[in-house]
Amino acid sequence: MKKVGLVVKIDAEAKRKADEFESWLRSKGIDVFRKKSALPSSRILNNPPPSAPSDLFCIFVLGGDGTFLSAVRWIGDQDIPILGIKFGEVGFLAESTEDGLYFAAEAILNNKFVTKSRMRLLVKVIREGKEFVSETVLNDVVINKGALARLAHIKTYINDHYLTTYKADGLIISTPTGSTAYALAAGGPIVHPAVPGIIMTPICPFTLTNRPLIVPDSACIKMQLAEKASDIMLTFDGQAGLEIDERDTIIARKGPHPIQMITMPDQHYFDVLKAKLRWSGCRV
Repeated sequence: MKKVGLVVKIDAEAKRKADEFESWLRSKGIDVFRKKSALPSSRILNNPPPSAPSDLFCIFVLGGDGTFLSAVRWIGDQDIPILGIKFGEVGFLAESTEDGLYFAAEAILNNKFVTKSRMRLLVKVIREGKEFVSETVLNDVVINKGALARLAHIKTYINDHYLTTYKADGLIISTPTGSTAYALAAGGPIVHPAVPGIIMTPICPFTLTNRPLIVPDSACIKMQLAEKASDIMLTFDGQAGLEIDERDTIIARKGPHPIQMITMPDQHYFDVLKAKLRWSGCRV
């Protein structure tokens, strides 16, 4: 018997659709492991919740990008294929819409699908010489100052070679998948998911010549706050956060475990991009 995961946005309409979809799956002899989308947390938990069962055939996500990122955290380091069904506002990570749910599910249950690997970042926080936090992100890791804090001074190194000290409201380190998320809003470039790079985007930099930078995906990025700082947060995919200060060293590099995103044969990246960003030539 196949067993699938179902992650559902905390929303009445998504719950109604999930109930209907779960009944449909069970009528086909499919076992369903259902999970509510986790709410973002302002702190990293010392005892993270358990990962998704390893015997899941795939995971369906009914929700927006936040719900999808919550499901990716639930997968952890496993190679469980995942499909997003749009129930949010923008939904860059969703491969299908509510109307196409059953068509997509039928194809997937009959093994008529392919997956594409999406790079994730492995992010470590070293505090006073010891590993304090280790997280994996699909979109981005962000250093961000609070509303009343002064500019953050972020010393940045590439492969242990000093790059610059960003004086800015913050710094976004993102994957190509995350280039259409917070990094795009901060003025970063759109990078196709197949491009092997890591994007560094300063948030409102004091020095206007500090522009977004794309480095090879083999690069190791190290960051430290340059002076005594307070009210500075480090956030992981917008799902969890950690207050940091000058004691901390943040290291971001390509993670060893990409996420396996299910793709539908009639979906093309550039069509999705045009539609989401309302470019000319998009299908309304």
